[in-house]
Amino acid sequence: MDQAHAPLVILDRDGVINRDSRDFIKSADEFEPLPGSIDAIADLCRAGYRVVIASNQSGIGRGLFTTETLGRIHGKLRESVEAAGGALSGIFFCPHKPDAGCECRKPGTGLMEQIAAAFERDLGGVPAIGDSMRDLEAAAAAGARPILVRTGNGRATERDLPPVSDIPVYDDLRAAADAILAADKDPAR
Repeated sequence: MDQAHAPLVILDRDGVINRDSRDFIKSADEFEPLPGSIDAIADLCRAGYRVVIASNQSGIGRGLFTTETLGRIHGKLRESVEAAGGALSGIFFCPHKPDAGCECRKPGTGLMEQIAAAFERDLGGVPAIGDSMRDLEAAAAAGARPILVRTGNGRATERDLPPVSDIPVYDDLRAAADAILAADKDPAR
């Protein structure tokens, strides 16, 4: 498949790909992938998807770690995905504190707009997997298709969903990726 026209999947990072922490992930040593998440990313890549990350990283704005440290964390993530046979197509992050008033911090759409511009495409219907309401809101506001996982903050977020919601909910990234890949094989689509 032509990579320029390959389908996208957008992932939040903390709580979706790796263990989240109230104290923030401040070093590569603290970055611990959730079971099955790295293989799920690699499987999406092998199926022709370009996998990108959109992540709030306010620890930078709070002075808890630097952009260089974040680069090392993301280097560990990229190496893990590559070792599993995949490749991340991009990592987009907001470094600002919650009260900064920026457009890039989810639930704002700035990260989604950056992704749309980088890949020169509309995000309509693009799966966007997250574990928090702000992930779902940013995805929906950008026209992407929000998907919730129960890892990280996902169980609490699921309780906050409206009683009638069309947002699919999966146990983890592995299950969400399997559903995306199964839908691709469904001839009724």
